[in-house]
Amino acid sequence: MTTSQPPTFDPANFKTDAYVRRIEKPWGYELHLVPENLPYMMKIMHVNAGQRMSLQVHDAKQESYAVMNGRALLIWENENGELVETELEMGKGYTTKVGQKHRLKGLTDTDIFEASTPEKGTTWRLEDDYARPDETPEQRDAERVGM
Repeated sequence: MTTSQPPTFDPANFKTDAYVRRIEKPWGYELHLVPENLPYMMKIMHVNAGQRMSLQVHDAKQESYAVMNGRALLIWENENGELVETELEMGKGYTTKVGQKHRLKGLTDTDIFEASTPEKGTTWRLEDDYARPDETPEQRDAERVGM
């Protein structure tokens, strides 16, 4: 039996600090739990009762959701191109693909866990209750300067 050794890593790159970044949204807020420069994103989205995110489509981002508390609807495009409503169930995950139209709506104050690919590409806002423009990489960077 051969015993191999792991490679040597430089501990100067290791960080032991906790991380959270709050981003205010018109429908509630997001708590980003992962620094922006990593190859994945993890966040908690708080959606206020009766509020909804934009009906959107991503050209470079894939997302998975799980409800932490409260009640929420996921309005999303099915395999026939139709928008259907699904009430998120506790203990189950829901995944949207690149190019799939979707939006979340809080039926009550709701916290939703999201794991996704990085915040890259454009978020095309097909409908938005707050008249916000599409979220381009440049616009996203400008909004988040100094946060």
